[in-house]
Amino acid sequence: MLKVLRQSLLSKVLLNMFDCIIVGAGPAGGSAAYHLAQQGHSVLVLEKADFPRNKSCGGGVSPAVAEWFDFDFSPVVQNHVSQVKYTFKMTDPAEVELQGVTPMWMVQRSQFDNFLIEQGTSKGAEFKSGVEVTGASLQGDTWQIQTSAGTFEGKYLIAADGANSTVAQLLGMGNTPTIAAASLQVPGTVSDRRKVTAFFDFGSLKNGFMWCFPKADGYSLSAAYVRNPKGKPDELKKQLTKYAELFDLDPNQGEYQEHPLNLWQENRTLHSDRALLAGEAAGMVDPLIGEGIRPAMYTGIKAASAVMSALKGEGNALAEYTASVNQEWGANLAKADFLAGLFFKAPKIAYKMGVKRPAAGQLMGKILCGELSYSQIADKATQKLKFIPGIG
Repeated sequence: MLKVLRQSLLSKVLLNMFDCIIVGAGPAGGSAAYHLAQQGHSVLVLEKADFPRNKSCGGGVSPAVAEWFDFDFSPVVQNHVSQVKYTFKMTDPAEVELQGVTPMWMVQRSQFDNFLIEQGTSKGAEFKSGVEVTGASLQGDTWQIQTSAGTFEGKYLIAADGANSTVAQLLGMGNTPTIAAASLQVPGTVSDRRKVTAFFDFGSLKNGFMWCFPKADGYSLSAAYVRNPKGKPDELKKQLTKYAELFDLDPNQGEYQEHPLNLWQENRTLHSDRALLAGEAAGMVDPLIGEGIRPAMYTGIKAASAVMSALKGEGNALAEYTASVNQEWGANLAKADFLAGLFFKAPKIAYKMGVKRPAAGQLMGKILCGELSYSQIADKATQKLKFIPGIG
């Protein structure tokens, strides 16, 4: 009888043990959860916000992410962008019709993230929203995750909880600097022409830029200081308000939110003992155009693969995750950071001599759509930019 009781208690303990606990239900966490659950692994996703939740983000997604999943994202894609319009200080426009690319997706993050999590739960992942992580400790080979809803146990841990990652701080890996960014979601009528156009403005924000993405019933306007860690949030709001007015929108009808961005830094260590960083917790944000969704999903999938390999007994799986992300994606973002450094030395000249040229506009558009990488164009772009007065 005592033996049966012990076996029953052991079964209950094992039922509460997850192969992997993921903190954060954004694109990185949702992608990791889906791929782990799809392969039959027990997964728990913890999210401090109540889902679906509003998220400060432009909501532009490269259609290249479709090849990483076996389901259709069309239910949450509101528009398809096939044109890009650039301006400098909201004047001097240059418009480019993207050629030979799959149009970029426009999504609302609340819908997109919730949809991705639903795909994971349909495969067996467990999801708890409105749960805040308060502590994390590794006891032998098991992570003890303390939360507002109790303690959960997992063999591996993925931190996908954003720029100011609580888990990264608990792991001693959260000391990376962030930059100020903001978004303004404004309802309004979107013309057929604007529905297919993404807008970018340089020069209005010193050492930063703004962008405006059309949605089904309004616009998502965003701004970020990509080269100014001390940039003031007040200026973000001021310039976003002006930008909204350029589109005949009433900014007072919109929802304004400030948020940090954790831009990529070279050769980051993204793992510790039985734990990984993914998404913006890992700094997976493009330092030139601010793209974060696609690299976040990429690291989520890579993190899931690393955990699966580790569960099979591959001792170097987590270290290989750091190495592969740095090599396959980090090197590309490092090129973006280098080009951003050149551009913002003399943005007005760089805009006229670089962005305004039709070929350059096409290249930027193809990067947005995931058809090109910075590594493929960096050398050529550098040769063009370095001869511009004030940059070279």
